[in-house]
Amino acid sequence: MKNLEQHLSEYAKYHRDQRNIYTHYVGIPLIVFSVFCLLSKPAFLVSVPILGDMTISPALFVWAIGNAFYIKLDVKLGIVMTLITGAMVYFAQPIAQYDVGGWLAVSLGIFVGGWILQFIGHHFEGKKPAFVDDIMGLAIGPLFVLAELSFELGLRSALKDEIERRSGPIKQ
Repeated sequence: MKNLEQHLSEYAKYHRDQRNIYTHYVGIPLIVFSVFCLLSKPAFLVSVPILGDMTISPALFVWAIGNAFYIKLDVKLGIVMTLITGAMVYFAQPIAQYDVGGWLAVSLGIFVGGWILQFIGHHFEGKKPAFVDDIMGLAIGPLFVLAELSFELGLRSALKDEIERRSGPIKQ
């Protein structure tokens, strides 16, 4: 299995234009949120000892599996991703309670909007999205956004340096 630096460096090769990265800051969270909205139906209310009533849906399983992967790659980024995507799953629940037409319209509208931003960014980049060559790009994209945001906050400079060493600098 590839490590964090390998995954992010491979993904970064398709994302060296700062404008593309900026569109990803909005586009990828929109796509992830819309997927959680779509996967929040069907939902089942179950009673869990100590926790009480919980809503279980496919979104919860995808959230758990995805974040186990992120935590395995990097504990700190994985924990932050777990909290962010946990909030997304939580806020997807009310959308899943809309009637089918409303749920699909909102979820697919957010999904399409996110992808439009992605393709605008890749127009700036002049390269196809990473997932075209490696389907893992769909899983690494959210972690890439979190890593890039951490770099902008002055965090994880060694990781940033390693990605730039492998993938080249970001074009402003």
